[in-house]
Amino acid sequence: MKYRHVILTAVCLGLITAAAGRASDLKIWYDKPAGDWMREALPIGNGRLGGMIFGDMAREHIQFNEDSLWIGDESDTGAYQAFGDLYIEFSDTGSPSQYRRELDLARGVHTVTYRSQGVNFKREYFASHPDQVLVFRLTADKKGAYSGTVTLTDMHKGIVSAKGNKITSNGSLAGYTYRKGSNSGKKNIKYDIALDYEAQVLVLNEGGSVTPSDGGISFEQTDSLTILLTADTDYLNQRAKGWRGEHPHRKLERQLRSAAKKSYGDLLKAHVADYRSLFDRCVLDVGSATDEKTRMPTDRRLAAYKADGSDPGLEEIVFQYARYLMISSSRPGAMPANLQGLWNMSNTPPWRCDYHTDVNIQMNYWFTDHANLSECFEPLAEWVNSIREVRKAETRAAFNTRGWISHAENGVFGGSTWKWSKGDAAWVAQNLWDHYAYTGNREYLKTRAYPIMKELCEFWEDHLKALPDGTLVSPDGFSPEHGPHEDGVSFDQQLVWDLFTNFTEASDILGKDRAFRKKIASMKERLLGPKIGKWGQLQEWMVDRDDPKDKHRHLSHMIAVHPGRQISPITTPKLAQAAKVSMNARGDGSTGWSRAWKISIWARLHDGDRTYSILRGMLQAQFANNLFDMHPPFQIDGNFGYAAGICEMLVQSHTGDVHLLPALPAAWATGSVKGLRARKGFVLDMDWKDARLSKCTLLSELGAPCRLRTQQPVTVSCQGKTVKTKPVSDFVLEFDTSKGGTYEILVR
Repeated sequence: MKYRHVILTAVCLGLITAAAGRASDLKIWYDKPAGDWMREALPIGNGRLGGMIFGDMAREHIQFNEDSLWIGDESDTGAYQAFGDLYIEFSDTGSPSQYRRELDLARGVHTVTYRSQGVNFKREYFASHPDQVLVFRLTADKKGAYSGTVTLTDMHKGIVSAKGNKITSNGSLAGYTYRKGSNSGKKNIKYDIALDYEAQVLVLNEGGSVTPSDGGISFEQTDSLTILLTADTDYLNQRAKGWRGEHPHRKLERQLRSAAKKSYGDLLKAHVADYRSLFDRCVLDVGSATDEKTRMPTDRRLAAYKADGSDPGLEEIVFQYARYLMISSSRPGAMPANLQGLWNMSNTPPWRCDYHTDVNIQMNYWFTDHANLSECFEPLAEWVNSIREVRKAETRAAFNTRGWISHAENGVFGGSTWKWSKGDAAWVAQNLWDHYAYTGNREYLKTRAYPIMKELCEFWEDHLKALPDGTLVSPDGFSPEHGPHEDGVSFDQQLVWDLFTNFTEASDILGKDRAFRKKIASMKERLLGPKIGKWGQLQEWMVDRDDPKDKHRHLSHMIAVHPGRQISPITTPKLAQAAKVSMNARGDGSTGWSRAWKISIWARLHDGDRTYSILRGMLQAQFANNLFDMHPPFQIDGNFGYAAGICEMLVQSHTGDVHLLPALPAAWATGSVKGLRARKGFVLDMDWKDARLSKCTLLSELGAPCRLRTQQPVTVSCQGKTVKTKPVSDFVLEFDTSKGGTYEILVR
């Protein structure tokens, strides 16, 4: 154990050094304030508490959210809600110049600088996970430079009051409704659950004075200001307690009191250390942009990319931006990242800003373990665990089965609406299993993933229908979000195959439920499998009805390729070829998240140049100036799916092999990546040149056997000694890593 600690420390130090070398490239910046929330403002977040920053010099606007502020109940999804706005209005800004608005991805800090009337002004903003507050720091190189007011608004008609140097807003969501239905038949949905909420703002000054005024705080001739904001609700993810806990007032007071005792420097230091402990684990280098482009503000740099499709540095930034957004919107103890992650300005947001389970929340979490952010996965598992009993009750009433499934729209109280999408729950369970496959956390498998998978297997045991020849199919299935409802749709069939496969493996690992495991394994063998249709396509339905002109955004019959493991060019080449035929017919364009999924699918089909073509087209067509992915409108799954696709291009491990550079495009012929993870607890650093692997280090955290697949012959060494390997096939070899530690993969 001591030896492994030394190895891990050395690897972490190496990653930090590498990260520092790329840090100067990882900045998103602009030479003017934001005017539009969705396309220009920049996000900060600590997992549960987030803000969108506009950076105006005369009147700063920070729109903020807290991830448990929901309307809804156990029978209806409801909707994620906006919380409020913080405004900082300045008395005299003169004629500012030298403006710069910047988000430093390497530190998780947002900065605004400008010069006015001979004074240099600086604002720093970050969302602290250690201290659970948003922190805003205003400084200048002249004393007494700041005068103005701080005000707070509430999006639900709560009471806003100011006393001393604190502003408080509080209220209840009782009586709030969601407008549901078509324009001709909309109705207001009222809910049985009504959360209480509160926000608190503390204004700390150096020099000058602060006084309460008209529900806000006035500040006069201050040298600097530190503003702390925190917010919460009484939501509790426990159905047995009615989804309600204590009122947040006392907790918020403790958080503000604790943060206020610390210097700004200490708050910043703790935030950066916490953030970098996650962010610095993974470093990507696929080439450098021209000096001209690196000097461009991000909006102009994106416009240049849209014109010429050439800027590997921007491609890296968008990858690392996804990791920043995940760290900012999904941390232990928080809710999962929703359709917009954490950030939402509306009380009637698109698609309720909910947990959509017919691709979207799954896509959010495809890359978390792969990109070395395993801790960020926890909120998804905890949310699924919390809603199980609600889903069981509705499923039993609707289908007279054990276990449970869901509709496509889902909320924090277990409410699930729009329409039944029977494969969705198994799809989310695929995420749950994958998290175990990467981490090897047996306690998590035992208490979270396994019980959920077992319940879903119980539903399908009761619900599957036998055809006359004994083949098992899902009755009256639905292929999101188009086509007829009929038996044996590939969406359901592939997800049930995946669920049964993962459950039987989990049962073996835990040594549980052997009789049930045997029954599920037998049923898996009888499932209707993937079929190849009359024009060589992978069929979306049991009936050969696929239209070669169909360009629909959903790729529901491709789950077996990605994120599943039923179809691969390595294990099922004929089916993989049929998948290519279907993907060619679908085309490379579409909505944001659909393009992102296509990146991963083509990567799994080992076509690096096609994969890169879609990635480049997505950046050219779907990204706003603030690098939010536009579905449209903004949906964060596209950002996260983009990162997942890059991970799949560089390392794959779903078939049991650790496959290095399976879909490397010619455009990235030389590069490196550090800190990518593979299933069974492997962490990889790789360099490549002229499209060939040149160096690789593999860290085995779990001591699992490794089967390595490369594009050229390699040897393996550990601590300078050659490791005995067993050839499996051309460029595939197995070796023992049961002692853990670091292994050098040497190209022959």
